[in-house]
Parts: sequence; structure tokens; C-alpha cells
Amino acid sequence: MAWLIFARVLLGAALVYTAASLRPLDGGPYVNVAFALILTFLIVFLEIRLRQTSATPVLGATLGGAIGLALAKAFSAALFWVAPGAPRVAFLHLVVLALCTYMGVIIGARHGEWLQPGRLRSLFRSAGPQRRYKILDTSVIIDGRIADICETGFLDGTLVIPQFVLKELQLVADSGDSMKRNRGRRGLDILQKVQKMAGIEVTISDVDFPDVREVDLKLIELARTLQGKIVTNDFNLNKVAQLRGVEVLNINELANSLKPVVLPGEIMKVFILKEGKEYNQGVAYLDDGTMVVVDNARKMISRNIDVVVTSVLQTTAGKMIFGRFIDPSVAAAQAATTGSEETPPSRRPRVVGSPTPVSAPVQGTGGGQ
Repeated sequence: MAWLIFARVLLGAALVYTAASLRPLDGGPYVNVAFALILTFLIVFLEIRLRQTSATPVLGATLGGAIGLALAKAFSAALFWVAPGAPRVAFLHLVVLALCTYMGVIIGARHGEWLQPGRLRSLFRSAGPQRRYKILDTSVIIDGRIADICETGFLDGTLVIPQFVLKELQLVADSGDSMKRNRGRRGLDILQKVQKMAGIEVTISDVDFPDVREVDLKLIELARTLQGKIVTNDFNLNKVAQLRGVEVLNINELANSLKPVVLPGEIMKVFILKEGKEYNQGVAYLDDGTMVVVDNARKMISRNIDVVVTSVLQTTAGKMIFGRFIDPSVAAAQAATTGSEETPPSRRPRVVGSPTPVSAPVQGTGGGQ
């Protein structure tokens, strides 16, 4: 900051000394010194405004102004046959000079982004469709579901596997921990499977960023360079990439969006696998891995039961379903004492995940509730 103030003071002193010595304006030295100070203020103001502007518009304006001056010079040279001393000709030269310079500066500043290397390369490319890159990270390769998605044809474009991701995958495969070693080898097998698929283009990128140490940040920089999307199931990488303006395809979000919709009041058949954390709770899992927490089901472990869905909770980690098990004997006793009739078929709840019809006592209880 000190050197910037010193440079401005030095500029003002040079202009004041030059104006006082050469006296470009008619008048005494004070008039010329005041003119130099005003000129210094305008230059410093322009420098502050340009400092808040990105370099691309400034470079475009400079290049456009230079081209405008060259066109004005060429136009003036083409009028060599006109009498140079005529006032109208001099005014015409001035108008052409101002117009070409102004138009060059304005157009260059507005379209300065074309001076970026990526835009310049696109000018010399063929007019074919632009390639869409999908950069894979280590977690999504080890996960393995990327192979199934590619096999269905829902993921188009070119799959990019960076060298630093392969290196990290190799380190996992060579780990001393047997679990990590198996995960790393599984990831390598998944890559080989994807490479052998027909219609899937896979490329190995040698682009690296030595100044960046973390693999996640390298993936973000590579996605920026290629103007592609990151394919991952890492929650933290997903958030960081979105904050940095990089598009992300999250496999977990895709899986959650494809899960069936379950509404409160519906009946579903589940297999109680273990007891829950709370009193008299049982825990079951659907085929897609969704956890189902069932009240009054602690005694029904290792059995298939019908439960009534009470609520559905959507979290960042996935979906959780809460239900309640109604003992058929208790429901029958309640129906006998209250004299409740069987619920008409039109009002029976829909059965989710069960190919067999729900027993009559459970239907009557669900309809009464």
C-alpha cells in the first residue's frame, strides 16, 4: 500500500513539474499547476476504477482501441487526394479518428472474454458438437454403481479419469489393510469394466496441478479447465465444488431420487432385522437400503410383518421411514369390542413392497385409523 501511494505522489510531482516548466495553458504557473493536479486526480481515479475491473475487458478495450486507431489511420491515408488544409477535411479526419477509436474500445471491452485461451481455441475447432466431460473421483469409482449407470446409457459424454485419481486408487489397492486393499482392487476392476463397455469413451488425463495438494481441489481445478462436471458420492466434495461454481453429479442424490415414494398411512411388508435404539423398536431395510424404523416390533425380529407407515424423514444421508406394527390379535380384539366392520376395498391403503395381500385384521385396523 505504501508503494502505491508513493507512485501516485511521484506521478503528481512529475506532472506538476512538467506543467510548470512547459506551461501548456495560457496563464501563470498557478494555472498550469492546478491543471496538472486535476489531471493527476483524473488519472488516479481511472486507475482505481480499472483496478476493480477484471483484466479481460481491459485487455479487450486496449486491443480494440489499437485496431480502431489503425483503421482510422488507413481511412485517413485513403483520403490523400483531398485538400488537407480544408476545415471540412480536418473535421472529417477528427470524426473518423474519434469514431474508430471509440467503437474499438467499446466492442473490445464488451467481448473481451474471447481473448481467453479456451475461447481462442474454440475458434479453430471444427463446428461439431462440443464434448461433454465427466470427471470421476476415487469414491465413485470404488463405489461401483457408476458402471451400472454407464451400462444403462444415462451417462453420456467422455469419462475422464485423472492420473492423480489413479495414483490415489493404486495407493488404496496397495494398502496394508485388507479392507482398503479390496476396495482399491474393486475400483480398478470397475474401471476396466467401464473401459470395455461399448459406446462409452474413457480417457486418462495427464493434467495435474502441482501447486494444489488436495485431490478434491485438483478435481475442481480440472473441471474448471475442461468445463466439465464432477461425478462423485462424496458429500463434502459436492458442497465445496458447488461453492466454487463447478457442477456436480452426485450418485447418492440420484439413488435417493429413484427410491419409491411412500406416504403416511400406507401398509408395507418388511423383514425385521434387528432391534432399534428406542424401547420396543425394530429396524428393517428395503431392497434399496432405506431404513425402516418400526414401533412395537421388537418381538418380531427375523420375521416378515406388515407395518403402517407413520412418517417419512428425508435427510442429507438418505431417506428414513417410520412405521408402526399392529399385532393382529390385538387388532382383532379391538375390532370385536368396538364392533367395527371391515373397511371397504375402496378405502383400503395401498400395499408397498408386498406381492401378497395384507391380512384382514390389519386392513380393518388401518382403515379405522
